[in-house]
Amino acid sequence: MAFSLAAFSYIAALIIDAFLIFFSIFQIICFDELKTEYKDPIDQCNSLNPLVLPEYGLHIFFNILFLISGEWLSLCLNIPLIAYHINRYLNRPVMTSAGLYDPTSIMNANDLTKCYREGWVKLAFYLLSFFYYLYGMITSLIH
Repeated sequence: MAFSLAAFSYIAALIIDAFLIFFSIFQIICFDELKTEYKDPIDQCNSLNPLVLPEYGLHIFFNILFLISGEWLSLCLNIPLIAYHINRYLNRPVMTSAGLYDPTSIMNANDLTKCYREGWVKLAFYLLSFFYYLYGMITSLIH
């Protein structure tokens, strides 16, 4: 059995995608706690903002692996989310630190609903991607 760069890319994507799934679940839980006013917006933003850049970095990292290994379909499936992440980060509120979530505006009903929905959509994307990467890993190990 030959171990190829494509197989390594899919294995790395599987492991990293598991972390991204947990990041999305954590994001959904945090926004649910904000909706029910269980937690303070400042505390929630302080716990969410440090995870934004690692999430984006991990997602871009395994897509660079897909680019190097020539897995074009996997890369093309991820390009819309990468573009969304870049656009979202470039159009973030003015803040002194890295992150997306501003405690003064996060409690706005529209922003909170948008962020909550974004968490669910990203969770669905990462879950579907997980099974696709599992399939890609198996097929690249068989070939």
